[in-house]
Amino acid sequence: MSTDMTATAGICIVGTGHAGSELAFSLRQQGWEGRITLIGEEPHLPYQRPPLSKAFLKGEVVPESLYLRPPASYEQANIELQLGQRVAQVDRERKVLVFADGSERAYEKLALATGGRPRTLSLETQSATNLHYLRTLDDASAIRAGFLAGQRLVIIGGGYVGLEVAASAISQGLKVTVLENRERLLARVTSTEMSDFYAKVHRDAGVDVRTGVDVNGFTFQGARVRAVECAGQESIGADMVVVGIGLLPNVELAQAAGLEVNDGIVVDAGSLTSDADIVAVGDCASFPIEACGRVRLESVPNALEQARCAAATLVGKQRAYQGVPWFWSDQYDLKLQMTGVSQGADQVVLRGDPEQRSFVAFYLKDGVLIACDAVNRPQDFMLAKRMVAAVQAFDVAALVDETVALKTLAPPLARPA
Repeated sequence: MSTDMTATAGICIVGTGHAGSELAFSLRQQGWEGRITLIGEEPHLPYQRPPLSKAFLKGEVVPESLYLRPPASYEQANIELQLGQRVAQVDRERKVLVFADGSERAYEKLALATGGRPRTLSLETQSATNLHYLRTLDDASAIRAGFLAGQRLVIIGGGYVGLEVAASAISQGLKVTVLENRERLLARVTSTEMSDFYAKVHRDAGVDVRTGVDVNGFTFQGARVRAVECAGQESIGADMVVVGIGLLPNVELAQAAGLEVNDGIVVDAGSLTSDADIVAVGDCASFPIEACGRVRLESVPNALEQARCAAATLVGKQRAYQGVPWFWSDQYDLKLQMTGVSQGADQVVLRGDPEQRSFVAFYLKDGVLIACDAVNRPQDFMLAKRMVAAVQAFDVAALVDETVALKTLAPPLARPA
């Protein structure tokens, strides 16, 4: 096809995760009548990622049930799907996407929803057939195939993904060991109190949780890992290994195209990059939030909100990112809901008793509430979201006193204009 800029080029969205898919439909809802093309490397229709480490691994859902929208909805909204194709270059001067196979596609406006990829081990793994990272549906399918009762699973990394996989595996009868090189689980994202709580939960469920452990290498039998070698000469037998040590944002396309990058593709509150015709959304984007400063967030609610802001930007409207970020993690019978960004907190106080598996952790900085973690307390969490969004100080004694109704502390709901 011609790569000259034409009126039919429309908007191209690179990435078919939550952010990319939401952006495509938001554009239609906000009045964009031109061409929309949703481009993804994976051959699958856009699907939900959170269930991959939970319901999908436990065999409770099938791949088709993960689709974000029914196949017919794309045709109904006149959204073109270009799946199984990798964009290799963004030519900003010609306003053209260059694909890995050498073909090209012109764009009028461009959205980068490129997401991220698992951080990989720096160790030699010999392309082991039973060592896995979890990011895609295909990754999860490969892991699920090895979920056989009695098998030994070693998980490297004690973050949310690793712990969710551990909970799913234990429920399927596997023998699970979690290795974390820091001194506590969830060290990068939560408080000592929450780390201790989840370590106990997993140990009580039968998981062998080991912290402060460095992995030095692997013992192989052919193309399979047979043991994980730890510092101190300890060897842990393994039938399968899952690595969950973080996510790297996919910024290479943007960086090569000359866009500003700093731990993510730098965008403003409306998701606009340093190029007036390009937005970026989701896990790959670094953006400002009034309550938190500049952040890059890996969460579905963030991806959806950023996508809606980007759609407004692309159709010439103004909409800044609203609210504060929130996240969730399901492990066993526990629903952990988090709002705000807890890094930098100088005080943590608890409402409720962790022994009862239902409590709230409030994070404060200079007396101002900046974040909250709620375990099995959905109503408290909804109130806490409003409290964190207020960016104000709260009486600590009242926060922890359960005789004081939390709704009496939360700011009133804003009324529609």
